[in-house]
Amino acid sequence: MLEPIDKAALAATILRLKKERNAVILAHNYQPGDVQDVADFVGDSLELSRTAAAAPQDVIVFCGVHFMAETAAILAPEKTVLIPDPRAGCPMADMITPDEVINWKAQYPGRKVACYVNTSAAVKAECDICATSANAVQVVNSLEGKEVLFAPDRNLAAWTATQTGKIIIPWDGYCYVHNNILARDVREKKKAHPEAKVWAHPECRPEVIAMADKVLSTGGMVREARTTDAAEIIIATEATMVYRLEKENPGKKFYPAHELALCTNMRKTTPSKVAAALEQMIHRVVVPPEIAARARVAIERMIRL
Repeated sequence: MLEPIDKAALAATILRLKKERNAVILAHNYQPGDVQDVADFVGDSLELSRTAAAAPQDVIVFCGVHFMAETAAILAPEKTVLIPDPRAGCPMADMITPDEVINWKAQYPGRKVACYVNTSAAVKAECDICATSANAVQVVNSLEGKEVLFAPDRNLAAWTATQTGKIIIPWDGYCYVHNNILARDVREKKKAHPEAKVWAHPECRPEVIAMADKVLSTGGMVREARTTDAAEIIIATEATMVYRLEKENPGKKFYPAHELALCTNMRKTTPSKVAAALEQMIHRVVVPPEIAARARVAIERMIRL
């Protein structure tokens, strides 16, 4: 493992290695600030998927969790996709398996299945179309039939159902970070900051979403922050989101609904691990071709929308 003597030296090492490897570094909005700072692009799942597909570089270093790197590998099969820490998984993605999708579909014949991008490639391969928190409403509305199966996030499914004319049959999964943000957390923050607006991620519990002035994906929060007249905003999502919002919007104040709403898997990535991945070209993410081909159909249907 590379051990540069300080933050500046480490950043310089990453820059050198990136040029040598013809690499691009992508980081999710929930990545630690020091990882965001060495990335070429920071965004939500949908934005990073599109960036990965269009990237001209030979190597993609995906600073996020495993399903995100899988998606990049599916969309850019000719590229080498590296994940700085292969242990960075997603508990929600693990809440449904391909066999469970197959059995679920058998219980509801004829229904289309939308799966959140927060799923394994093998699960995506069993679904009709993917969705993100940014486009779930559009995706569900695009499907034929009155009833739609939606996996694995029950909270995102519940919110999407209120925004569409569809009956959504949800899988009983959830993001533990968002699900652990409670209405009382928002009330306490509002008491401390009575003038603040509340923005909630659609993975939050319905009672938290009901308290929100706006329901937004992380990408939606980034865009809204640039134009909002609000000086103070309470953010009901992973607490690291505040880093990017405050960095890009000086003069506006952002408060996490809960300071401990942290994704432990996102925080496994560090700049040192980014440098090590590039130096040693380790932790490549490879999706079996048969699974990749079927999963790509669901992902590309989403992207075309």
